[in-house]
Amino acid sequence: MTDHVRTAIAGDEPAFAELTQQHRRELHVHCYRMLASYDEAEDAVQETFLRAWRSRDSFDGSTMFRAWLYRIATNVCIDLMRSRSRRLTTMRTFAEVPWLQPYPDQMLDEIAPSEDEPDAVVVERETIELAFLAAMQVLPPRQRAALIARDVLGWPASETATLLESSVAATNSALQRARATMSEHLPAARSEWSAGTPSEEERDLLARFIDAHERFDAPAAIAISAENLRITMPPHPYLFEGIDTIGPLLDGALREGEWRLLATWANRMPTAASYLRKPGDTEFRAFKFDVLRIEHGKIAEITTFGPELFGAFGLPTPILEDRPPRG
Repeated sequence: MTDHVRTAIAGDEPAFAELTQQHRRELHVHCYRMLASYDEAEDAVQETFLRAWRSRDSFDGSTMFRAWLYRIATNVCIDLMRSRSRRLTTMRTFAEVPWLQPYPDQMLDEIAPSEDEPDAVVVERETIELAFLAAMQVLPPRQRAALIARDVLGWPASETATLLESSVAATNSALQRARATMSEHLPAARSEWSAGTPSEEERDLLARFIDAHERFDAPAAIAISAENLRITMPPHPYLFEGIDTIGPLLDGALREGEWRLLATWANRMPTAASYLRKPGDTEFRAFKFDVLRIEHGKIAEITTFGPELFGAFGLPTPILEDRPPRG
């Protein structure tokens, strides 16, 4: 146990706060993976730090302080999931996961190995994309935690067992069941969707998506979309499939007013933040996020979220008109 940790555990509140804050972002992402909700992850991290402070005398130095915090955070998430009794038994589309929220890429980039956090793990797309998070919601809480610890964080079986306060055999069994369930709910061609880092193709399609919307050009938006395009809108149960169904809806949506879109990234996926100025209004107001999944050079899926997290993404709300209308 280092002197810094010893001082914090002894009851030095500023030292304890400084120590826990070093792990805030990775704990937030951990809770987000468990819960699939940015807002609930915020609450879980706050509860984690509160429980850690209240139970600091229980930290005996036999594990790393970081691992101790992860154990507390995991238990907080498990308690939260059980209290809300909302685990899915199956999941076909994001419309069945109403609590799903996006996560800002710039916050994911804050997690990287450093001198202060050498054990931090870079957040890869396959462990944070929406499909992975939604599939995770089918798992029971302890299986979910075992999968994250072993397959995402790369922890050995012994540390994962300590995290779950269980035996290595029971933990390995939970992991095997979790892997089997995930393989049933993740798309078979998931590895072909797109690269782990933003590609030029993705950047180009995002730019074309933005351009089409700002010019009210529904045919241009349709041209970059797959024939079997799917749109969902958590927390709403809406599901739209097929370009023949979506085309007329898109055309009507583009005529609601003037649109301005900003490019951003959520869950390592290209994302457009949309602002709408309705007739008679003077400002472009935050309206929605569109998170795009690219497959074979086309937009295969759009997951639309409300504007509640614009602030977390560092986006302005509202925005001022700083260029002539397009069209």
